[in-house]
Amino acid sequence: MKNNEEKKKQKQERLLNLFIVVAALLVALFIGALLFIIAKGNPFKAYSVMFTRPFTSLFGITEILVRAAPLMLVGLGIAIAFRSGILNIGGEGQILIGAIAGAAVALAFPGLPKIILLPMIFMASFLGGALWGGIAGWMRSYLNVNEILSTVMLNYIAMQVYMFLLRGPLIDPKEVSYGTGVPQTAVFSKSAWLAKLIPGTRLHSGIIIAIVLAVAVYILLWKTTIGYRMRAVGIEPKAARTAGMNVQWYLLLAMLLSGGFAGMAGAVEITGVHHRALESISAGYGFSGIVVALFGGLHPLGIIPSSIVFGLLIVGSDMMQRAVNVPASIILSIQGLIILAIVSAQIFLVNPKYKEKMLWILGFNARLKNRNKGERR
Repeated sequence: MKNNEEKKKQKQERLLNLFIVVAALLVALFIGALLFIIAKGNPFKAYSVMFTRPFTSLFGITEILVRAAPLMLVGLGIAIAFRSGILNIGGEGQILIGAIAGAAVALAFPGLPKIILLPMIFMASFLGGALWGGIAGWMRSYLNVNEILSTVMLNYIAMQVYMFLLRGPLIDPKEVSYGTGVPQTAVFSKSAWLAKLIPGTRLHSGIIIAIVLAVAVYILLWKTTIGYRMRAVGIEPKAARTAGMNVQWYLLLAMLLSGGFAGMAGAVEITGVHHRALESISAGYGFSGIVVALFGGLHPLGIIPSSIVFGLLIVGSDMMQRAVNVPASIILSIQGLIILAIVSAQIFLVNPKYKEKMLWILGFNARLKNRNKGERR
């Protein structure tokens, strides 16, 4: 009986989570519609373009998946950190360090075969991102420095390191000889390129890598002792410490893994899309990945559809701007509203008091109570 009740309660909570997230999204879209009206645009046409046009062409569908791959990897790293009780806001910097580390390997060993070079690039990117995330993790674990502050500050440092290397040691020799000085590396050899899944598009095998890693993270967090301890530390660190768990180590490990996954997002971009490291490599994936993780319920398998949805929002927003002819600031405002709505919804998803009230409002608890009374009779 108790097991059945627990399963019913878990199902109700999942439905509640979906309801809250969808409601928050609708509120954001409603406010966005008001912005369109103020800008003398047609919100119905705008949203129609945003949510349907990407699916009307092969280009749109593949671009959604291209954007989803780095978002998924960053989101997985964020989920690991948040589940372990540490907040990683440094995805942007970790992507940059991972990208430049992978680029250095690609440029240093251009003659290696693809089967060897690509894993080396991804490993270098993982280690680069892990190092950058590990700095904040170590400061939080052993010096009690607030990780939000440290990760945000490390983003700025990573940007400066990244740009220094692009303008200096790793700059494309052609940019120097031509005197143009564009901050980018030389194009990698083709052995450092991810395979294209559909010829004539930008869709590459990075999306497959991301999905496989999402399953791996699920197994790590829910099917292994290490994952159980990481989640225990995140839920109640004092109880975990009392149970003999090394809380400091698991916080550091969470940030190492979180940074490493963000670093691999950088590797996906340089090997699958641009085939070189260049100035605007991230496109804000480090921050958007936080929302992707929250939208996916901080669950690795939930992050897969969540990243695809946000890939749709990015591609659809670009198409909407061209079709409706509204200022780019309106598009950015709508994206910001969606992000704000999803993040705000977490108040209801995380706080048991609010969740209990919402269950009563929707009538779930009342139905469960009546069912239990009937079973007792």
